[in-house]
Amino acid sequence: QVQLVESGGGLVQPGGSLRLSCVASGSIFSIIAMGWYHQAPGKQRELVATISSGGSTTYADSVKGRFTVSRDNAKNTVYLQMNSLKPEDTAVYSCYARVKVTLWRAWDDYWGQGTQVIVFS
Repeated sequence: QVQLVESGGGLVQPGGSLRLSCVASGSIFSIIAMGWYHQAPGKQRELVATISSGGSTTYADSVKGRFTVSRDNAKNTVYLQMNSLKPEDTAVYSCYARVKVTLWRAWDDYWGQGTQVIVFS
């Protein structure tokens, strides 16, 4: 099994910053992609940012220029640096990883439990 554990959420005022971390552990042969999604109350889960094992990144338009996703492949860890936070960034942020547990298995997606980010005045 593969486990993902997030940390770094919390309360912050508009314009502030937070850094989220997510560590993947367990029976991991390879991770091809990691990233972050968020889900605000009453809304569907949305992509925030992803990063490949080679470092290619994608971002939601709403966070471009404010958020930065990075990754430490040796530690199976993905980070999300969130700057210039806005109230509309308030959501539960969940990390994910696309993992092979053995060379012969297909890629599977695994998810963390999520960490709450609240941006308030």
